[in-house]
Amino acid sequence: MFRSIINLYSKKLIKTSIHTASRDFCDISKAKRPDVKALLDNAASFEDEQTARDENEWSTSPYPKGATSRNQAFHSFRPRVDPRETSIILFPGQGSQYVGMGSDLVKFPGAKDLFEAASSVLSYDLLKLCTNGPAEKLNRTEYAQPAILVCSLAALERLKEERPSAIENCVGTAGFSLGELAALVFAEVMSFETAVKLVKIRAEAMQLSSEMIPGAMVNVLYGPDSELSKACAKAKEYAQSLGVENACCAISNYLFPHGKIVAGNEEAIKYLEDNKKEFKLRKLKRLPVSGAFHTPLMLPAVETFRAALSKVRLSDPAIAVHSNVDGRHYRDSAHVRRQLPKQIVAPVKWEQTMHILYERSADMPFPNTFECGPGQTLSVILKMVNTKAWGSCQNVPA
Repeated sequence: MFRSIINLYSKKLIKTSIHTASRDFCDISKAKRPDVKALLDNAASFEDEQTARDENEWSTSPYPKGATSRNQAFHSFRPRVDPRETSIILFPGQGSQYVGMGSDLVKFPGAKDLFEAASSVLSYDLLKLCTNGPAEKLNRTEYAQPAILVCSLAALERLKEERPSAIENCVGTAGFSLGELAALVFAEVMSFETAVKLVKIRAEAMQLSSEMIPGAMVNVLYGPDSELSKACAKAKEYAQSLGVENACCAISNYLFPHGKIVAGNEEAIKYLEDNKKEFKLRKLKRLPVSGAFHTPLMLPAVETFRAALSKVRLSDPAIAVHSNVDGRHYRDSAHVRRQLPKQIVAPVKWEQTMHILYERSADMPFPNTFECGPGQTLSVILKMVNTKAWGSCQNVPA
């Protein structure tokens, strides 16, 4: 998904509970749901959870006393220090994977340990899959999500070695979709092993939901004169006319101005592709994913993930972690437990999150931003949302 965004936009300055009814999107209450007990029993056990030792902690709390806030920044921490002495760390989501990732990270002892620990939990050699593929396997949701999670946190180990001040002075973090789990590990909300087990369950549940209800996602570039909302409504009507029950077509990712990802039933997405000129949509590009993520078509996966999350130990965030659901930072562990499952069916409010993190007066400098993980898509999106903030952005490759 992420690489497609880069390919599509490189030539340019390249909702709050989830309703289980159809008011905002569509109703799939009649859909067959995954076997929750089987997924939980077979995918992971949380009985061996242990509190992380001090030497394995991912970060320290960087907040000085007295924080300021303004405008959309009301929802982010702004310490009374020069922003250039602080940092923000971002983690990518599914679609950023590629064969060969992780190979340059194993020279860092902490990163190598992560791959070994993850392989023990997953019961397959994750590093071998990341470095050698095959791509067809790595791109499957159930493999891609754990791989990206571990590679992103391994890249964080690289950052810790090469620029420890970026870790020590971090004032906020966010992750795109599954990247939010990496951000929660970094903020000490959950252990690394817990995150690997959770992402395995999340990925398997989402893959199963995709197989139950075929869906698709497409990047959409549009202009001020475009009729994207009307196009989605017409696409939904078209799918219904073909006999698709509880058809869905809606924005699933808010990326940047005039750049969104739309997801829904396969028939609805095909309608958009065939009729883009009628609605003055500039360009559409299909994403190489297996389902309509971040729409109610993923609702069957929520129950499974929520059940798994209820079994794990969570701590209050050591630093601000911003939720994909609304862009605001989590208040405490209870907030994470309520909000995180919603993310699977809610649209990713990434553009809104970038405004919350980076909006400031014209004379105010920006923090250093580090994108930890495979690809550079989040850096590209930041450039489209806030070019000045992008000027202080660096990629820590996986």
